[in-house]
Amino acid sequence: MAKQPRPLAGKVVAITGAGRGIGRATAAALAAKGARIAVADLDAAAAEQAATELGPDHAGIAVDVTDAAAFTAFLDDVERRLGPIDVLINNAGIMPVTPLAEEDDASVTRQLELNLHAVIRGTQEAIRRMVPRRSGHIVNIASLAGRSGFPNLATYCATKHGVVGLSEAVRAELRGTGVEISVVMPGLVRTELIAGLKDARGVKTLAPEDVANEIVSALEVPRFDVFVPRSTGPLIAVTGALPRRLRELVAHALGADDATGKADRSARTAYEARAARSAPAAEEHAKERSAA
Repeated sequence: MAKQPRPLAGKVVAITGAGRGIGRATAAALAAKGARIAVADLDAAAAEQAATELGPDHAGIAVDVTDAAAFTAFLDDVERRLGPIDVLINNAGIMPVTPLAEEDDASVTRQLELNLHAVIRGTQEAIRRMVPRRSGHIVNIASLAGRSGFPNLATYCATKHGVVGLSEAVRAELRGTGVEISVVMPGLVRTELIAGLKDARGVKTLAPEDVANEIVSALEVPRFDVFVPRSTGPLIAVTGALPRRLRELVAHALGADDATGKADRSARTAYEARAARSAPAAEEHAKERSAA
Protein backbone atom coordinates (compact mmCIF):
# COMPACT_ATOMS: atom_id res chain seq x y z
CA MET A 1 0.00 0.00 0.00
CA ALA A 2 1.35 3.43 -0.96
CA LYS A 3 2.22 5.70 1.94
CA GLN A 4 -0.07 8.65 2.50
CA PRO A 5 1.75 11.97 1.93
CA ARG A 6 2.46 13.94 5.06
CA PRO A 7 0.71 17.31 5.09
CA LEU A 8 3.03 20.29 4.81
CA ALA A 9 0.46 22.99 5.58
CA GLY A 10 1.55 25.05 8.58
CA LYS A 11 5.06 23.59 8.66
CA VAL A 12 7.89 26.06 9.29
CA VAL A 13 10.62 25.68 6.69
CA ALA A 14 13.95 27.53 6.68
CA ILE A 15 15.85 27.51 3.37
CA THR A 16 19.35 28.91 2.93
CA GLY A 17 20.38 30.45 -0.38
CA ALA A 18 16.70 30.89 -1.25
CA GLY A 19 16.90 34.29 -2.90
CA ARG A 20 17.33 32.66 -6.30
CA GLY A 21 17.65 29.36 -8.14
CA ILE A 22 16.75 26.04 -6.54
CA GLY A 23 16.18 27.63 -3.14
CA ARG A 24 13.69 30.14 -4.46
CA ALA A 25 11.83 27.52 -6.50
CA THR A 26 11.64 25.27 -3.46
CA ALA A 27 10.30 28.10 -1.32
CA ALA A 28 7.54 28.70 -3.86
CA ALA A 29 6.68 25.01 -4.11
CA LEU A 30 6.45 24.60 -0.35
CA ALA A 31 4.51 27.83 0.14
CA ALA A 32 1.98 26.47 -2.38
CA LYS A 33 1.56 23.50 -0.03
CA GLY A 34 0.76 25.83 2.85
CA ALA A 35 4.16 25.85 4.56
CA ARG A 36 5.52 28.98 6.22
CA ILE A 37 8.87 29.84 4.70
CA ALA A 38 11.92 31.63 6.06
CA VAL A 39 13.83 32.71 2.96
CA ALA A 40 17.49 33.11 3.89
CA ASP A 41 20.11 34.63 1.60
CA LEU A 42 23.28 36.67 1.84
CA ASP A 43 21.55 39.12 -0.53
CA ALA A 44 19.04 40.87 1.74
CA ALA A 45 17.09 42.38 -1.15
CA ALA A 46 16.74 39.00 -2.89
CA ALA A 47 15.57 37.35 0.33
CA GLU A 48 13.01 40.04 1.05
CA GLN A 49 11.70 40.10 -2.50
CA ALA A 50 11.31 36.32 -2.61
CA ALA A 51 9.46 36.32 0.70
CA THR A 52 7.21 39.19 -0.37
CA GLU A 53 6.24 37.31 -3.51
CA LEU A 54 5.28 34.31 -1.36
CA GLY A 55 2.89 36.36 0.77
CA PRO A 56 2.48 37.76 4.29
CA ASP A 57 3.03 34.49 6.20
CA HIS A 58 6.67 34.26 5.15
CA ALA A 59 9.93 36.01 6.12
CA GLY A 60 12.97 37.12 4.15
CA ILE A 61 16.11 37.27 6.27
CA ALA A 62 19.69 38.17 5.33
CA VAL A 63 22.31 35.79 6.71
CA ASP A 64 25.87 34.76 5.96
CA VAL A 65 25.82 31.02 6.72
CA THR A 66 29.62 30.98 6.95
CA ASP A 67 29.27 33.10 10.11
CA ALA A 68 28.50 30.58 12.87
CA ALA A 69 26.98 33.08 15.29
CA ALA A 70 24.89 34.69 12.55
CA PHE A 71 23.59 31.31 11.37
CA THR A 72 22.48 30.40 14.90
CA ALA A 73 20.91 33.84 15.37
CA PHE A 74 19.03 33.42 12.09
CA LEU A 75 17.50 30.12 13.20
CA ASP A 76 16.60 31.63 16.58
CA ASP A 77 14.94 34.53 14.78
CA VAL A 78 12.94 32.16 12.56
CA GLU A 79 11.64 30.29 15.59
CA ARG A 80 10.67 33.53 17.32
CA ARG A 81 8.84 34.84 14.26
CA LEU A 82 7.34 31.71 12.72
CA GLY A 83 7.58 28.96 15.33
CA PRO A 84 9.74 25.86 15.81
CA ILE A 85 11.52 24.85 12.61
CA ASP A 86 10.06 21.69 11.11
CA VAL A 87 12.30 21.57 8.05
CA LEU A 88 15.78 22.99 7.43
CA ILE A 89 16.99 22.95 3.83
CA ASN A 90 20.74 23.54 3.57
CA ASN A 91 20.83 24.83 0.01
CA ALA A 92 23.33 27.71 -0.12
CA GLY A 93 26.36 26.96 -2.26
CA ILE A 94 28.63 28.09 -5.09
CA MET A 95 30.24 26.35 -8.06
CA PRO A 96 33.37 27.99 -9.46
CA VAL A 97 34.63 26.29 -12.63
CA THR A 98 38.41 26.13 -12.93
CA PRO A 99 41.19 23.55 -13.17
CA LEU A 100 42.39 22.71 -9.67
CA ALA A 101 45.95 23.74 -10.47
CA GLU A 102 44.71 27.26 -11.25
CA GLU A 103 42.32 27.60 -8.31
CA ASP A 104 43.44 29.97 -5.57
CA ASP A 105 43.20 29.35 -1.83
CA ALA A 106 40.40 31.89 -1.44
CA SER A 107 38.15 29.96 -3.85
CA VAL A 108 38.91 26.66 -2.10
CA THR A 109 38.18 28.20 1.31
CA ARG A 110 34.90 29.76 0.15
CA GLN A 111 33.63 26.45 -1.16
CA LEU A 112 34.68 24.47 1.89
CA GLU A 113 33.05 27.00 4.19
CA LEU A 114 29.85 27.59 2.22
CA ASN A 115 29.21 24.25 0.49
CA LEU A 116 30.32 21.96 3.30
CA HIS A 117 31.05 23.60 6.67
CA ALA A 118 27.80 25.59 6.64
CA VAL A 119 25.88 22.39 5.83
CA ILE A 120 27.58 20.63 8.76
CA ARG A 121 26.72 23.56 11.02
CA GLY A 122 23.12 23.72 9.79
CA THR A 123 22.70 19.99 10.30
CA GLN A 124 24.04 20.26 13.84
CA GLU A 125 21.69 23.14 14.63
CA ALA A 126 18.71 21.26 13.23
CA ILE A 127 19.52 18.12 15.23
CA ARG A 128 19.76 20.10 18.46
CA ARG A 129 16.37 21.69 17.85
CA MET A 130 14.50 18.75 16.35
CA VAL A 131 15.63 15.68 18.31
CA PRO A 132 14.21 16.91 21.66
CA ARG A 133 10.84 17.33 19.89
CA ARG A 134 11.28 13.95 18.13
CA SER A 135 10.16 15.58 14.92
CA GLY A 136 11.69 17.35 11.94
CA HIS A 137 13.34 16.90 8.57
CA ILE A 138 16.79 18.01 7.39
CA VAL A 139 17.36 18.37 3.65
CA ASN A 140 20.94 18.75 2.42
CA ILE A 141 21.44 19.83 -1.18
CA ALA A 142 24.36 17.96 -2.73
CA SER A 143 24.76 17.15 -6.43
CA LEU A 144 25.50 14.30 -8.79
CA ALA A 145 29.00 15.75 -8.40
CA GLY A 146 28.81 14.26 -4.91
CA ARG A 147 28.75 10.79 -6.46
CA SER A 148 31.29 11.25 -9.22
CA GLY A 149 34.07 13.56 -10.41
CA PHE A 150 33.99 16.18 -13.15
CA PRO A 151 36.86 18.18 -14.67
CA ASN A 152 37.32 21.77 -13.51
CA LEU A 153 35.09 21.07 -10.49
CA ALA A 154 37.54 19.31 -8.18
CA THR A 155 36.90 21.39 -5.06
CA TYR A 156 33.16 21.55 -5.73
CA CYS A 157 33.06 17.76 -6.13
CA ALA A 158 35.01 17.38 -2.88
CA THR A 159 32.48 19.50 -0.99
CA LYS A 160 29.49 17.68 -2.45
CA HIS A 161 31.03 14.27 -1.71
CA GLY A 162 31.36 15.63 1.82
CA VAL A 163 27.68 16.56 1.97
CA VAL A 164 26.68 13.07 0.82
CA GLY A 165 29.00 11.42 3.36
CA LEU A 166 27.80 13.72 6.14
CA SER A 167 24.19 12.92 5.37
CA GLU A 168 24.86 9.17 5.24
CA ALA A 169 26.46 9.27 8.70
CA VAL A 170 23.79 11.51 10.23
CA ARG A 171 21.08 9.25 8.86
CA ALA A 172 22.52 6.44 11.01
CA GLU A 173 22.81 8.73 14.03
CA LEU A 174 19.19 9.86 13.73
CA ARG A 175 17.68 6.40 13.46
CA GLY A 176 14.87 6.08 16.00
CA THR A 177 14.80 9.79 16.89
CA GLY A 178 11.80 10.73 14.78
CA VAL A 179 13.93 13.16 12.73
CA GLU A 180 14.34 12.51 8.99
CA ILE A 181 17.19 13.48 6.66
CA SER A 182 17.37 13.60 2.88
CA VAL A 183 20.26 14.32 0.52
CA VAL A 184 19.34 15.83 -2.84
CA MET A 185 21.52 15.03 -5.86
CA PRO A 186 20.46 16.94 -8.98
CA GLY A 187 22.22 17.01 -12.30
CA LEU A 188 22.78 20.26 -14.22
CA VAL A 189 20.13 22.79 -13.24
CA ARG A 190 19.37 25.89 -15.30
CA THR A 191 20.55 28.49 -12.79
CA GLU A 192 23.47 30.93 -12.75
CA LEU A 193 25.75 28.09 -11.65
CA ILE A 194 25.81 26.57 -15.14
CA ALA A 195 26.37 29.80 -17.08
CA GLY A 196 28.85 29.15 -19.88
CA LEU A 197 28.78 25.38 -19.54
CA LYS A 198 28.64 23.51 -22.81
CA ASP A 199 25.69 21.31 -23.72
CA ALA A 200 26.74 17.70 -23.33
CA ARG A 201 25.27 14.90 -25.41
CA GLY A 202 23.04 12.71 -23.32
CA VAL A 203 22.87 15.25 -20.47
CA LYS A 204 19.51 16.99 -20.09
CA THR A 205 19.45 20.16 -18.01
CA LEU A 206 16.79 20.58 -15.35
CA ALA A 207 14.59 23.47 -14.30
CA PRO A 208 14.89 24.58 -10.64
CA GLU A 209 11.23 23.57 -10.31
CA ASP A 210 12.16 19.97 -11.14
CA VAL A 211 14.42 19.87 -8.10
CA ALA A 212 11.88 21.71 -5.95
CA ASN A 213 9.17 19.19 -6.79
CA GLU A 214 11.39 16.28 -5.77
CA ILE A 215 12.21 17.99 -2.48
CA VAL A 216 8.50 18.44 -1.79
CA SER A 217 7.94 14.78 -2.63
CA ALA A 218 10.70 13.69 -0.23
CA LEU A 219 9.15 15.76 2.56
CA GLU A 220 5.67 14.36 1.94
CA VAL A 221 6.86 10.75 1.73
CA PRO A 222 10.30 10.72 3.38
CA ARG A 223 13.21 9.14 1.52
CA PHE A 224 16.93 9.60 1.94
CA ASP A 225 18.32 9.51 -1.60
CA VAL A 226 16.71 12.17 -3.78
CA PHE A 227 18.09 11.90 -7.31
CA VAL A 228 16.96 14.45 -9.88
CA PRO A 229 15.94 13.16 -12.32
CA ARG A 230 15.05 9.92 -10.56
CA SER A 231 16.46 7.88 -13.44
CA THR A 232 19.99 8.85 -12.44
CA GLY A 233 19.77 6.78 -9.24
CA PRO A 234 19.59 3.39 -11.01
CA LEU A 235 22.14 4.59 -13.58
CA ILE A 236 24.66 5.43 -10.86
CA ALA A 237 24.00 2.11 -9.17
CA VAL A 238 24.65 0.19 -12.40
CA THR A 239 27.72 2.14 -13.51
CA GLY A 240 29.10 2.06 -9.97
CA ALA A 241 29.34 -1.71 -10.21
CA LEU A 242 31.54 -1.49 -13.32
CA PRO A 243 35.35 -1.51 -13.25
CA ARG A 244 36.72 2.03 -13.15
CA ARG A 245 38.11 1.95 -16.69
CA LEU A 246 34.78 0.85 -18.13
CA ARG A 247 32.89 3.33 -15.93
CA GLU A 248 35.01 6.18 -17.26
CA LEU A 249 34.47 5.05 -20.85
CA VAL A 250 30.70 5.05 -20.31
CA ALA A 251 30.82 8.54 -18.75
CA HIS A 252 32.89 9.82 -21.67
CA ALA A 253 30.54 8.24 -24.20
CA LEU A 254 27.59 9.97 -22.52
CA GLY A 255 29.46 13.29 -22.61
CA ALA A 256 29.38 13.64 -18.84
CA ASP A 257 32.71 15.47 -18.76
CA ASP A 258 32.03 17.79 -21.71
CA ALA A 259 29.93 20.41 -19.91
CA THR A 260 32.45 21.43 -17.27
CA GLY A 261 35.56 20.50 -19.21
CA LYS A 262 34.77 22.92 -22.03
CA ALA A 263 33.14 25.80 -20.17
CA ASP A 264 33.11 29.28 -21.69
CA ARG A 265 34.80 31.26 -18.93
CA SER A 266 33.88 34.63 -20.39
CA ALA A 267 30.19 33.73 -20.08
CA ARG A 268 30.71 32.96 -16.39
CA THR A 269 32.29 36.28 -15.43
CA ALA A 270 29.24 37.76 -13.66
CA TYR A 271 28.46 34.59 -11.73
CA GLU A 272 32.07 33.96 -10.72
CA ALA A 273 32.34 37.54 -9.44
CA ARG A 274 29.22 37.13 -7.31
CA ALA A 275 30.41 33.76 -6.04
CA ALA A 276 33.66 35.39 -4.95
CA ARG A 277 31.65 37.67 -2.62
CA SER A 278 29.49 34.88 -1.19
CA ALA A 279 31.28 34.11 2.09
CA PRO A 280 32.34 37.36 3.77
CA ALA A 281 32.77 35.84 7.23
CA ALA A 282 34.99 33.07 5.87
CA GLU A 283 37.08 35.65 4.03
CA GLU A 284 37.48 37.72 7.18
CA HIS A 285 38.52 34.69 9.24
CA ALA A 286 41.07 33.75 6.58
CA LYS A 287 42.58 37.25 6.73
CA GLU A 288 42.78 37.05 10.52
CA ARG A 289 44.59 33.71 10.33
CA SER A 290 47.03 35.09 7.77
CA ALA A 291 47.76 38.11 9.96
CA ALA A 292 48.26 36.04 13.12
